[in-house]
Amino acid sequence: MEYSVEEQRRLEQARKKVQSIMGFYKHLIAYVIVNLFLLAYKAFSLEAGETFFTFSTFSTAFFWGIGLMFHAVGVFATGIFFGSNWEERKIREYMEREKGRSAKWE
Repeated sequence: MEYSVEEQRRLEQARKKVQSIMGFYKHLIAYVIVNLFLLAYKAFSLEAGETFFTFSTFSTAFFWGIGLMFHAVGVFATGIFFGSNWEERKIREYMEREKGRSAKWE
């Protein structure tokens, strides 16, 4: 099946978006599995008198969670700061600007 140039561009953008979403979900799964393992390990290796609920117990989940949150924002909220089609508008703007510059010298 043949696609127009515009359809090919949109198809490629859709593929990239799906890949980035899939990458986020893989990151989320790794986060859950690793942190569950670390918490279970800590729970089963407590010494007498040692408490489970300390910052060090949850520090990996906390800091990794911040990174995961930024990953989610990058994947799902890209339109918040730049709006939809911002990249396309900027590319067209620069192309038009360059077109005007080259016309002056010809």
